[in-house]
Amino acid sequence: MLRLSKRSVSSFLRSGDKTFRVTSALPSISRSSPSTTDSRRCDSESRWYSSLTNGKCKKNESLAHLNMKNNWVTGYRYESTAAASDSSSQAPPPVEKIEYKAEVSRLMDLIVNSLYSNKEVFLRELISNASDALDKLRYLSVTNPELSKDAADLDIRIYADKENGVITLTDSGIGMTRQELVDCLGTIAQSGTAKFMKALKDNKDAGGDNNLIGQFGVGFYSAFLVAERVTVSTKSPKSDKQYVWESEADSSSYTIREETDPQLVIPRGTRITLHLKRDDKGFADPERIQKLVKNYSQFVSFPIYTWQEKGYTKEVEVDDEPAESKKDDQDDQTERKKKTKKVVERYWDWELTNETQPIWLRNSKEVTTEEYNEFYRKTFNEYLDPLASSHFTTEGEVEFRSILYVPPVSPMGKDDVVNQKTKNIRLYVKRVFISDDFDGELFPRYLSFIKGVVDSNDLPLNVSREILQESRIVRIMKKRLVKKAFDMILGISLSENREDYEKFWDNFGKHLKLGCIEDRENHKRLAPLLRFFSSQSENDMISLDEYVENMKAEQKAIYYIASDSVTSAKNAPFLEKLMEKELEVLYLVEPIDEVAIQSLKSYKDKDFIDISKEDLDLGDKNEEKEAAVKKEFGQTCDWIKKRLGDKVASVQISSRLSSSPCVLVSGKFGWSANMERLMKQQSAGDTTSLEFMKGRRVFEINPDHSIIKSINAAYWSNPSDEDAMRAIDLMYDAALVSSGFTPENPAELGGKIYEMMGIALSQKWSSSEAQPQQQHMAQSHNAELLEAEVVEPVEVDGKK
Repeated sequence: MLRLSKRSVSSFLRSGDKTFRVTSALPSISRSSPSTTDSRRCDSESRWYSSLTNGKCKKNESLAHLNMKNNWVTGYRYESTAAASDSSSQAPPPVEKIEYKAEVSRLMDLIVNSLYSNKEVFLRELISNASDALDKLRYLSVTNPELSKDAADLDIRIYADKENGVITLTDSGIGMTRQELVDCLGTIAQSGTAKFMKALKDNKDAGGDNNLIGQFGVGFYSAFLVAERVTVSTKSPKSDKQYVWESEADSSSYTIREETDPQLVIPRGTRITLHLKRDDKGFADPERIQKLVKNYSQFVSFPIYTWQEKGYTKEVEVDDEPAESKKDDQDDQTERKKKTKKVVERYWDWELTNETQPIWLRNSKEVTTEEYNEFYRKTFNEYLDPLASSHFTTEGEVEFRSILYVPPVSPMGKDDVVNQKTKNIRLYVKRVFISDDFDGELFPRYLSFIKGVVDSNDLPLNVSREILQESRIVRIMKKRLVKKAFDMILGISLSENREDYEKFWDNFGKHLKLGCIEDRENHKRLAPLLRFFSSQSENDMISLDEYVENMKAEQKAIYYIASDSVTSAKNAPFLEKLMEKELEVLYLVEPIDEVAIQSLKSYKDKDFIDISKEDLDLGDKNEEKEAAVKKEFGQTCDWIKKRLGDKVASVQISSRLSSSPCVLVSGKFGWSANMERLMKQQSAGDTTSLEFMKGRRVFEINPDHSIIKSINAAYWSNPSDEDAMRAIDLMYDAALVSSGFTPENPAELGGKIYEMMGIALSQKWSSSEAQPQQQHMAQSHNAELLEAEVVEPVEVDGKK
């Protein structure tokens, strides 16, 4: 339908012209009858005048209020004749289907470089295709033995010409006919393996072979990552002729011809020749080829041979020197012996590269501990045996096999728990190595120390980091791998040899504490594995289960205190009343401990309680006694609060002290003294932001201590006494240090201590009573000196 803008309508109305001329740029307009239903007319007018009436239209209401002339705009609706024609009377226009077109060279470049970020994988992809060709031949030969009569050996051979930069890979598989060359190599993303598997599924009498690897039809084109020209010579037992397919990296076409050179004829299979690019000719090094095969295709089920230089030692005769020859000629009676030396004879021959059978495909009951340990040392270049291993197979929604290990020591040091990007997990897809470069896709950061291999049949061979991050299969695998890792660690903790878990905890304890912070879903698995020192076990760490078993019958919570060492924790004033009651307290001496315990919140329905924070309830409250003490010391607390001002939030009667006069506790929801100290160390010198995060401080006094009783007496006798004020200040500073806080002005604190020492010492040793005693001691000392000066001569044997 024809629509006009608000500006065009306004300009037309201003012109007052009642005529309307249709230009050739517009379609022909027909005038509809005004006898349209009210609803349609309202809809039409609503569409036409939405810009003039703010989208409002009322049925059966005239447009006279708009003060417009009855012309083509206001009176009628105009529609295109094509739209007004009866659709039932005319046939619909024909629809033409057009195929997409693409510039093949650019499309292939996009496909290859988006799927493969590492050039090394080209050899892995070609070997995987060769393995599929051998698998197909082996399967088809069961029903048709004639297919494998030309060449009995099923193997893959790789020849590298370093001088010319050429790599040749030959397999004795099923090969391809001319039409299969066009279908498989001439059509991008056309997979012969996928067709073969579909045919197996369609055949009710045969089951699919899950060992076939490539199913996406793009693995072959990874050859163009390193090659500027690729030649494929193939011979199928279904055909009498051998055909050659050839294409270049930047070309949008390929050629197929029949092989006519007798020297290049193969009995069966496929030979791929890669003419490497100038910058990638380093891949033609035989040693590098062997290394890539061992890394990526070590566990392919068919033998892979590489062309390698070998040598053997033999003895050869050495010609005598002229001087020695004359000497030997003179001595005719002495029989000469031939002189020889050992030399290394060099030659080239085929060498089997993948001679190791994948251990994870074997039954775990048939594998010995020594075999597991040997596989661990060889795969991860370790010299020590692992602490534990777990070999399992997962079936059901996702199927994969895996062997996991707990290393004996932390490779990056005990303090490194941040590096989650490791090469500890090797991912295989149908025995073909995919990657070991993970960033938390298979294991969370706190379990990044776990080593092992994972072999899945459900992941695509050309898996990338993006695919791993978004794959539902990987998420399921991760969940099950984490569960198995916890089971393995729990087995170490329950071992009869306690030293094994002590060794594990010494190396990886911080990792598990980090897991308490980052992984709430696995708190129930992590908590039993934690170990801490305690007030009843200062030398040996205990588990939370052991703590709960040792709890008193009336104890309702798990008590802990955070500090920088066991010594400072056990001497903290917060423990005094708990020690009297023989209540065990956990010592959190690592920087990460406090945050980890706070993340757990509870264990076996027992809450974790920090004894350095306010409102500590030990379950022995006596309301009558508390009321009496509050009545006696309540005003003293207010007096002390007035003196300390904003340094503390309040002054309260303490229920946790027995021998100390006072203590400074943190607010219930604020930082503890230990956390405040740690955050200051992490602030890189900028402490301005820490002021907003500090918790409220509560000054608690012990009403049974003599110092507090003296302060209370000072309040009732002379609240403005300067000595009492200085005593309160010094008492606060002493509580600040003993509670684990850092004084803001250490020099001022030192001055107060020296001042109090001066007063105490001057009264003790400078008194009048001490002067006579000092004079008497001086006289006695002088008399002893005078007597020592008188020496009488002694006669011995008549001589003085």
